[in-house]
Amino acid sequence: MFVLGIDPGVSRCGYGCVEGGPGATPRVVSVGVLTTPPSDPLPGRLAALDHDLRALVAEFKPSVVAVERVFFQVNARTAMSVGQASGLALVAASQAGCEVVQYTPNEVKQAVAGYGSAPKEQVQRMVQTLLGLAELPSPPDAADALALALCHLAMAPLRARVGATRGRAR
Repeated sequence: MFVLGIDPGVSRCGYGCVEGGPGATPRVVSVGVLTTPPSDPLPGRLAALDHDLRALVAEFKPSVVAVERVFFQVNARTAMSVGQASGLALVAASQAGCEVVQYTPNEVKQAVAGYGSAPKEQVQRMVQTLLGLAELPSPPDAADALALALCHLAMAPLRARVGATRGRAR
């Protein structure tokens, strides 16, 4: 399975492409951060981010795109920005025909670190360990995107079983 994790943001949008499957050690294919200049007008920044997200999906052709779900933000301005970037990622993936899943930050932390309130550094260290990386993945946006992809790899078998059970119940 090839998963593209997206940690949405307008200024900094992390992405991490991970390949893995049952019994296989996951492998990083690509990781990075898409950026837009905060001094530019918002519509132009969103257009640039949309272009970059579509290019990522077209280049890597993931089977699944895992996007962080906007769950809670103290700062309303930040929540709006993350929501806008998240929407762009969801549309780019959907229009490319990818399966799209969303996970809350707590779900990702639980799947990767075993603790839903794990601090960012612990998540980064677990991502490093799980992927066999020589260095701590950085910046945090990129590490979070890799964590999203790892979360989906961990959750995919359960999601498949639940889906099969629902299909039989109908």
